[in-house]
Amino acid sequence: MTAPSHHPSALLRLADFSYRRRRLMLLLWLVALVGLSIVGKALAGDHSMSFSTPGAESEKAQGLLATRFPAASGESVNVVFEADKGVRDPAVQARVDKLLADVGKIGHVESVISPYSPQGAQQISPNGKIAFARAQLDVSYKDDFPVTEARHMITLAKAASGDGLHVAMSGFAIQFAEQPKFGSEGLGILAAVLILLISFGSVLAMGLPILTAIVGLTIGTALIGLLANVLEVPDFAPLVAAMIGIGVGIDYVLFIVTRYRTSLQTGHEPYEAVMTAISTSGRAVLFAGCTVIISLLGLFVMNLGFLRGLSLSCIAVVLVVMLASTTLLPALLGFIGKTIDRLHVPFVAKKVTGDRTTLSYRWSRVIQRRPLPFALVCAAVLIGLAIPLTTLRFGFPDAGSNPKHFTSRQGYDLMAKGFLPGVNGPLLLVVEGKGDLQRVSQQVAAAKGVAFVAPPVLSPDGGVAMLPTIPRTGPSAKETEQLVHRLRDDVLPAATAGSSMHVYVGGSTAASVDSTEYVTKRLPLFIGAVIILSFLLLMVVFRSILVPVKAAVMNVLSITAAYGVISLAVKGGWFGGLFGINEPVPVPSFVPMMMFAIVFGLSMDYEVFLLSRVREEYSRTRDNASAVADGLAATARVITAAALIMITVFLAFVLGEDKVAKVIGLGLATAIFVDATLVRMVLVPATMELLGDANWWLPKWLDRLLPEFHVEGESEEELEAELRELAHDDAAKVH
Repeated sequence: MTAPSHHPSALLRLADFSYRRRRLMLLLWLVALVGLSIVGKALAGDHSMSFSTPGAESEKAQGLLATRFPAASGESVNVVFEADKGVRDPAVQARVDKLLADVGKIGHVESVISPYSPQGAQQISPNGKIAFARAQLDVSYKDDFPVTEARHMITLAKAASGDGLHVAMSGFAIQFAEQPKFGSEGLGILAAVLILLISFGSVLAMGLPILTAIVGLTIGTALIGLLANVLEVPDFAPLVAAMIGIGVGIDYVLFIVTRYRTSLQTGHEPYEAVMTAISTSGRAVLFAGCTVIISLLGLFVMNLGFLRGLSLSCIAVVLVVMLASTTLLPALLGFIGKTIDRLHVPFVAKKVTGDRTTLSYRWSRVIQRRPLPFALVCAAVLIGLAIPLTTLRFGFPDAGSNPKHFTSRQGYDLMAKGFLPGVNGPLLLVVEGKGDLQRVSQQVAAAKGVAFVAPPVLSPDGGVAMLPTIPRTGPSAKETEQLVHRLRDDVLPAATAGSSMHVYVGGSTAASVDSTEYVTKRLPLFIGAVIILSFLLLMVVFRSILVPVKAAVMNVLSITAAYGVISLAVKGGWFGGLFGINEPVPVPSFVPMMMFAIVFGLSMDYEVFLLSRVREEYSRTRDNASAVADGLAATARVITAAALIMITVFLAFVLGEDKVAKVIGLGLATAIFVDATLVRMVLVPATMELLGDANWWLPKWLDRLLPEFHVEGESEEELEAELRELAHDDAAKVH
């Protein structure tokens, strides 16, 4: 009787090809790295971000502006200047007139309203020291922001400053043109080098995850630049993608290389060790990567352009890292072979597996002796961290949150100093229909929170009017958000009662309010979908009901604790000051959603890696307590190193200047820290001890319905059979 044929999986065939043709594979990656870097830099599109929201009132207002006021429907840029001698000084006016003439020649500038013209008479502050000119662009916030032209404006402003004249720029176009300062990636990688040296104890073993992360980040960044030509990619997308790319790139290779070293230590030859590592840890890496991608694709349900661009930017980096982990890494291991432990760091153990002498095993036994008190205390800590979440305020930070050396921040401050903060974000009231326009203007001007209503501007056909309205507070202030709702719900319905008029509150500030509400309302639905997905995936993998339920609850506890920490930080004060957030700042509504998607995928890595080992031990011994302790001991070193790397990478971005990046980095670092310490080291052993054998209960009828998926890979016998099949195929090709 002939033995059954074991056909190698596509993953194993790919690893086999990469190992045997390693010179070719390395050459292909070098060509891709250099080629895409050059092409990506040459053909990169401009970053853009739209606040437009499907069906929102601000979107309707923008539509009317675009059709009835084409010259006024675009974005505007404020050229703000302060003069020691006063802005009416002849020498100052001559310099400003020349600057405004140069600004008027820039592409996309439709017109420039000078404060020295009759039309701009209100654009000079009462003390005569500060004034601004309004440059009207022919593109709106719905379109690509003119980044190149905006940067040219910034250059002109800097050149015009000096000798008692300070010139700055403000407006959304300028704000988005000032890209956040990059460089935190290097700090994250440096921290990862130190952690890997301590974890691996080998310079060669340390270099593989770092190299893969750099390759993934470089190629991924080039792909993001190309995506910006066809998608709405926000300016912070490369930064977020870099966070994820460095983290998963190092994590995934760390898992595979750890398994490779273990196989070498058990007597396997390098080829067999590579195949074993790819068929086990490599399979888990692909599963983990797919969970990250699936969760990021969930952002598409929001139907917002910038979230689609952000999602695909992060997915591009994750895909490159996954491909590098399963092709480039086997090729590099083929070159390194058994020398991976050379250049060893003194005082670091070479053994990569855990046993019952480790601190992790002893700690697990401590938890298991009193599981209920530990579980209750840990849950109380997590809930306590989450409580500040109730005061978290959503919104888009305005230029007043930017670093003080940004020209957009300087322009914002000058406008607020010379006039009112609300001048930085006027509301555009678009009036359609027939009625008493003067009555509407008077009632809006009398409303609480309104500083000034400009005279109405009629469209060329006379069918639509525009009322520029200046709030007393800044664009991102809570009072401005309340004003938008007050106008829509109370003031405008009363002012238009008995007429056919309808007034839409629009403009960039109203659009950001609408976008925030749109995303916030859908946040629970999105989180619920991710939780259900995680439950189904873990149920298939671990053939259990309670394990995925427990994992879902713990994921919620981890992420809500992170939200609570974020809520404390964005209030400013001493805690926010630790992270460079000295003033209160709202949190963009997409940040919690994006964090949940990312943390779900990353925590799934650790969940699968730990629980698969626990499940393996339980299947062998049927002793739940020992399986949990042994599983924790066997995986603690690599998971701790991976989590620590993630935390340091994310915290490195807190050192940057961009407030959104700070919030994202702090939130992700907190979530990973909580997941890797309180959850994995306390809640997991405590709850699994309390549940006992019920951890692995699954109704037989459900077991029959679920598909089979072994994330841990094939058995040793099956792997050997597949390797023999590969060897047979190679021999056949030779002959």
